[in-house]
Amino acid sequence: MSEARKGPDETDESQYDSGIESLRSLRSLPEPTSAPASGPSDGHGPQPWTHPPGTAQEPQEKEDTDGERADSTYGSSSLTEPLPLLGGTETENPAPRSPLPAAGALSPQQLEALTYISEDGDTLVHLAVIHEAPAVLLCCLALLPREVLDIQNNLYQTALHLAVHLDQPGAVRALVLKGASRMLQDRHGDTALHVACQRQHLACARCLLEGRPEPGRGPLHSLDLQLQNWQGLACLHIATLQRNRPLMELLLQNGADIDTQEGTSGKTALHLAVETQERGLVQFLLQAGARVDARMLNGCTPLHLAAGRGLSSISSALCEAGADSLLRNVEDETPQDLAEDPLALLPFDDLKISGKPLLCAD
Repeated sequence: MSEARKGPDETDESQYDSGIESLRSLRSLPEPTSAPASGPSDGHGPQPWTHPPGTAQEPQEKEDTDGERADSTYGSSSLTEPLPLLGGTETENPAPRSPLPAAGALSPQQLEALTYISEDGDTLVHLAVIHEAPAVLLCCLALLPREVLDIQNNLYQTALHLAVHLDQPGAVRALVLKGASRMLQDRHGDTALHVACQRQHLACARCLLEGRPEPGRGPLHSLDLQLQNWQGLACLHIATLQRNRPLMELLLQNGADIDTQEGTSGKTALHLAVETQERGLVQFLLQAGARVDARMLNGCTPLHLAAGRGLSSISSALCEAGADSLLRNVEDETPQDLAEDPLALLPFDDLKISGKPLLCAD
């Protein structure tokens, strides 16, 4: 996926492709051997991801004039036409159980293509997603080891990140089924699920949360729904800021902690919902069990935020849910101190003098 080219001041070499060496390590695997067209197999057939003798090796890393590697791009200059299927025709939507070409039928050129890495750090799996070539993706998933699916490009994106960004739930489902990791983070600290929440791709999020790898494709990559990106946001925080209630419901149904705090100021999803100024979103979280008096790092509750912003409707909803208007933050302020009308936040409404209700006049 493309983003702006790195500036000359970005000298952190850890930003460079983290997956190149992973693919190069495959060179240590056995060289492919010729197999007869028919006959029994000895169980040690050719490894389709290893370069056969005499074929061109992995293309050398290209550099820009300033010495920096080019960033990954959707319109990669490496491929200007749609990718053809290696030995077959393309299908409209990936179907993980579709018939695929046998490994022994691949030519040396096709074997070399499977180990290709672009100057942007993209493998053929990345490119199959970028160029929306589902048949090529299925071929790669059938022939490549699981570890190759987790190679990250120059921007630390896996093919799964790209499939979510481009809203390809079929590709997401196929990658998860083949064991692609759902926990790897890109250079912004975002997992594929973070990207799904940011882009509001509900179908992709559902595939990530509900998909399970097939047997033999490595250990289960359980999702840590409290994992934060480099901005300190968990997926539920992002979905709340996007005001996407179906996405919030999906996350909560799959185990997201409704009271988890974001990493910069300690706000919970309820604090963030107050800041969106949507009463319905606040009520949804309260009904889902959000702690009404959850505190930020500075001691502020959601009622502090609502009162300080003059959000009388939301303040009323919080008070009806049991919010304490006398709690103090680190500045020794209560929500009543911050409210435009302190009487509106009084924790009691049945004051009487000589048996008669006390009425407050403007």
